[in-house]
Amino acid sequence: MPKAQSVNMNVDSGQKTWLTPKWIIDVLGAFDLDPCCPDGGMPWRTADRMVCKSEDGLSIDWHNQRVWLNPPYGKEAVPFFQKMIDDNANGIALVFVRTDTKLWQRHIFPHTNCILFLAGRLRFCRQNGEEGETATAPSALIAFGQEDGKILCNAYEQAYINGFLMVN
Repeated sequence: MPKAQSVNMNVDSGQKTWLTPKWIIDVLGAFDLDPCCPDGGMPWRTADRMVCKSEDGLSIDWHNQRVWLNPPYGKEAVPFFQKMIDDNANGIALVFVRTDTKLWQRHIFPHTNCILFLAGRLRFCRQNGEEGETATAPSALIAFGQEDGKILCNAYEQAYINGFLMVN
């Protein structure tokens, strides 16, 4: 069983890229699209189609796809969540827990059916897949769509991912 307290980080040109840990993808199943893959790539597959930043994941159609969303953090995340809402996409997102922000108030709480606040702080890894630093904030997995809500609930109930589950 995967460690519930692990993730991944890459330092690229002085900026941190918060890579998705393999164990989370393994637990949550196959995704059709990752529109936020870093330009340097990933040490493992996060989706069938992995769109790098230079390819602009916001410019493609997300309809009828199961989306894995680990967007740029901060204000840059808002357009990705808006795209998830506008395209009525299904999928799961990984973000820092900053419930006081406009992102959470306008784009997460009103539009999701399930949130899993992860226990502890995730550990990020380097581009080569090795574990690196601990995240600077707590993280959550956000489900969009009924099926992804069920998948997230199941991961929690089976103790594959530890934390606090909030279901609407």
